[in-house]
Amino acid sequence: MSKRERLKKVVGSGMATLALGLGLVLVAVAGFFAIPRAAEQVREAEGLVVPAPVNYPAPGVSLTGLDGAPVSFDDYAGQVILYNAWATWCPPCRAEMPTLQAYYEKHRDKGFVIIAIEDGLQGDVSVEKFVADYGLTFPVWPDPAFQASKAFGVTGLPTSFVIDRSGMVRLTWRGAISMAALEKYVTPLLTE
Repeated sequence: MSKRERLKKVVGSGMATLALGLGLVLVAVAGFFAIPRAAEQVREAEGLVVPAPVNYPAPGVSLTGLDGAPVSFDDYAGQVILYNAWATWCPPCRAEMPTLQAYYEKHRDKGFVIIAIEDGLQGDVSVEKFVADYGLTFPVWPDPAFQASKAFGVTGLPTSFVIDRSGMVRLTWRGAISMAALEKYVTPLLTE
């Protein structure tokens, strides 16, 4: 084999090794960026929505309750409020209602209330029938004009906001939440 042929063979072998090395580096970088998104998809698939911490004054919301009487967030001043924007036709909204009811029953004696505001787009089930069918005991307010959703900037259902005892929105999330997440993120606010 001539010197030239040997040089060609060595250079070719080095280029193949370099290409393989670069390929492995690219795969590693892509994997690094894909792992957090994959983990988020798993959390969402398991109902493990993680609330986002926020800190701004809660907008005032005044509506009419199911009984026709005026209702307002101000009626619950000094309590921790979980405002849940939902609709009767929304599958994840329906799925999380038993969890919200159970959490409410466990914590209502600690100055905690859930206010579920139906987002004005009733499906084939009335709000009153929905409340009865699900055995909901927390306040449920219809909002046919989307006043609460507009005030809070709701862009999808279900969406929830937790308002602390001083009237500041402290947590928000979109999607059905688990009992474990409620206990982990909301319960600490009840002792503040």
